[in-house]
Amino acid sequence: MIKPIRTEPEAEQELLEAACWYEQRRPGLGLEFLAAIRAAVELIQRDPAGGSRVPGVKDEVPARRIVLRRFPYAVVFLELETEVRILAFAHARRRPGYWSGRLRP
Repeated sequence: MIKPIRTEPEAEQELLEAACWYEQRRPGLGLEFLAAIRAAVELIQRDPAGGSRVPGVKDEVPARRIVLRRFPYAVVFLELETEVRILAFAHARRRPGYWSGRLRP
């Protein structure tokens, strides 16, 4: 069964800011970033268990991530019983674990 995806509002904002930043660097790069994110989200929806564990998160917390190949970002998510919650579109080298406050139920 394919579970619906719900994205935290803070993650939506992060995504928008990152896409704008890339677009300002080179026209079209923001769209390429969004396409890479979309592909990762589709992968998560097809197989949430395919994501890797998030380093530094306790084992009892089911946080997982898909790391983008081209961009230094990861899609951090929780697979819950009825849905998949995207917690963050997190930069790989900035503020590790800043999104952990979003782990609330």
